[in-house]
Amino acid sequence: MSLSLSAFTLLALLTWFTTSLLLCNGFPAYQHHHHHPRFATHNYRDALTKSILFFEGQRSGKLPSNQRVTWRRDSGLSDGTAMHVDLVGGYYDAGDNVKFGFPMAFTVTMLSWSVIEFGGLMKGELQHAREAIHWGTDYLLKATAHPDTIYVQVGDANKDHSCWERPEDMDTTRTVIKIDSNSPGSDVAGETAAALAAASLVFRRCDPTYSKLLARRAMRVFEFADKYRGAYSNRLRKYVCPFYCSYSGYQDELLWGAAWLHKATKNPMYLNYIQVNGQTLGAAEFDNIFGWDNKHAGARILLSKAFLVQKVQSLHDYKGHADNFICSLIPGASFSSSQYTPGGLLFKMSDSNMQYVTSTSFLLLTYAKYLTSSHMVVNCGGITVTPKRLRAIAKKQVDYLLGDNPMKISYMVGYGPRYPQRIHHRGSSLPSVAAHPAKIQCSSGFSFLNTQSPNPNILIGAVVGGPDLHDRFPDQRSDYEQSEPSTYMNAPLVGALSYLAHSFGQL
Repeated sequence: MSLSLSAFTLLALLTWFTTSLLLCNGFPAYQHHHHHPRFATHNYRDALTKSILFFEGQRSGKLPSNQRVTWRRDSGLSDGTAMHVDLVGGYYDAGDNVKFGFPMAFTVTMLSWSVIEFGGLMKGELQHAREAIHWGTDYLLKATAHPDTIYVQVGDANKDHSCWERPEDMDTTRTVIKIDSNSPGSDVAGETAAALAAASLVFRRCDPTYSKLLARRAMRVFEFADKYRGAYSNRLRKYVCPFYCSYSGYQDELLWGAAWLHKATKNPMYLNYIQVNGQTLGAAEFDNIFGWDNKHAGARILLSKAFLVQKVQSLHDYKGHADNFICSLIPGASFSSSQYTPGGLLFKMSDSNMQYVTSTSFLLLTYAKYLTSSHMVVNCGGITVTPKRLRAIAKKQVDYLLGDNPMKISYMVGYGPRYPQRIHHRGSSLPSVAAHPAKIQCSSGFSFLNTQSPNPNILIGAVVGGPDLHDRFPDQRSDYEQSEPSTYMNAPLVGALSYLAHSFGQL
């Protein structure tokens, strides 16, 4: 009897494990069916593959055996030793060698949201997307290992920026910056809680143990964010400004973090928190930007889902708040406050504008999905805006990014016949360790920065800052505003490309 029971238990465990493995290795959790248009001007599937591959080029730490971006090598292997903590791993945010926790957490949140909404459509790319998230959450777990403390940065940005060197050669100070009860940072802590909570949903079915760990940590981190309130750049200005200064305050991250914890844990205390604090945290503020600093629009869209799809009546107002954001983007609508280039690109800021293009496109597609499932539309002062219109606007933005623009250039490296050759990125612009094993010293790297030669290492999938207000793009390595890629530009694009690839029958 005991033998057959053991055999049965073993079989049950094996079945559970295999099912979990299948779920973790790219079998969609849900299917999404609708009619496929006959043709697409772009290969969204190819762009999707590349947009996820980019994250491997940004990895810090000990690289795994299945690393596909092979011109990169291990780096930052002693990160954290200055404070006797293990902070090896994570991502370099852009073209330098600093690990900034604020944009890294936002990147993880947006990659997770991309998988939560569109992972069921990703097919073979789902596993790569999950790995990109896992690489980020493993680091965030290390950064939050001690209660009421978060390690929010590794590296001194000013010293790092005075060198042009490969991450593998890094010899600048790896200063470790933290927030705690004496030096609070509700913005970074709130975003970190959001990232951990969102990622817990990604791994819920395929790695329940890891998912629970992420959810528990998210709750603890959010409690710290809310209890010790303040913007992290108040105390840490000399380290984090002007790079990732908290310009929008921390209220948006508290609302955003609570929204993600409500979604991930279903614990009524988070819904109650949102109902009590939503207005004071800026739920109804009229701002129409969404990115690593300001989360208001994202929080509105996310909370509107609870009302539209889950019928949480107490969150009724968030449909109105979300609609206001959408109306601000619609050319000709009475509340429209968005600027577009002559070629049709949404233009928010001269520095890394493409991040707002990718994040807005993601929100448009996501909101269109929620509206469709609840048979609702957006009313913009007499103009009815349908989900179909939102999808068309998002598609136009993504198509511009991929090459439908006056310059006829793709702003994603490695996609299409023409793309940026001289991106502002140290590892990409310097010879790889394989090609040049000898160390390249701090200042000798600048000769590579200042050359007109194309970058020797193609950072496939990297989306750059993009053109100016007049659709011009000089492709100059020194022009970081237009030529630097970043993780938070790619993260929301992963979701948008998954949707488009699927809707054109490419996945």
